[in-house]
Amino acid sequence: MRGLRLYETGPGLALGGWPTDERGAWPSERVHARSLFKSLSDPDRFALYSVRDVDPLPPVGLESPGDAVRDHTLSVVREFRRVPLEASALGLVIFTALWGAVPRLLAALAHFAERAVGLYQPAYLLLARSQEDPRMSALLLGVHECAALQAARASAFSIEALLA
Repeated sequence: MRGLRLYETGPGLALGGWPTDERGAWPSERVHARSLFKSLSDPDRFALYSVRDVDPLPPVGLESPGDAVRDHTLSVVREFRRVPLEASALGLVIFTALWGAVPRLLAALAHFAERAVGLYQPAYLLLARSQEDPRMSALLLGVHECAALQAARASAFSIEALLA
C-alpha cells in the first residue's frame, strides 16, 4: 500500500521530521520504503511517502489544534519503474484540483507522465490520487542527476509545462 502523510513540525516528530512512537522509534517494521519531502514554500511542512504492508501508518500524537496530520492512501494512476531502481534525486509535487476539474487534472498529469518517461528517462515515476480526498493527486519522480547533466539539461526534471 502506498501512503502519503502531510504534516507540520510539532510534538511527536523525531529529529529530521520522521513520525515516531512514544519511545522515539519508527513503530512499524512493515514499511518497505519511505521518503521524506520538505516543502519548498514552507520549511515547517513535510510530506512522508511510504510503501508498506496493509497496516496503517503509525499515529502521531499532536497536542496543539493548529497542527494537522493528514494521511492519504494513494491509488496508482500511472507508474513506471526501471529495473534496478536507482535514483539520485526524488521530487514530489502535490496537486489539488478544483471541484469538477479532477478528470482534467488527472488527464493533464497522465499526459505529462507519459512524456516525462521519454524526455527525462526517470528511474521511477508515480502518478497517484488520494482515496480520502479525490481532488488531491501526487506526482513522484526519481531520476539520475548524472544522466540529466550528461544530456545537458538545466535540471533533472521540470514541471513547468504543467503549471501553464
